Amino acid sequence: MYAIFVTIKIKPGFSEQFKAASLGDAQGSVRDEPGCLRFDIHQSPSDPNTFYLYEVYETQDDHLTAHRNAPHYVKWRETVQDWFDGDPQAIPLTTIFPSDAGWRQQKPHLVNW
Repeated sequence: MYAIFVTIKIKPGFSEQFKAASLGDAQGSVRDEPGCLRFDIHQSPSDPNTFYLYEVYETQDDHLTAHRNAPHYVKWRETVQDWFDGDPQAIPLTTIFPSDAGWRQQKPHLVNW
């Protein structure tokens, strides 16, 4: 499995709009992308303008190609890019736990918001 941990800093005054736009991207990712197994959004409790995304995909190509070309991602990026305070910082990861089968078994539960 391929995972990515992204830190995004947002300009002051845009955190609520960023959360709303990001929710659409996260929901679209787990609902519409077969290779996306998880998409979490977190906000820093000490800095409301700092967000963290944790995403898990079957393969790196599922992230780099399928996700970045998906309509919900394109819409998200066009909406939020001017709100970024600097470039997002991404750390690629390899998952250890859950197992690959465990990630796949969790996906159906993620579409029940």
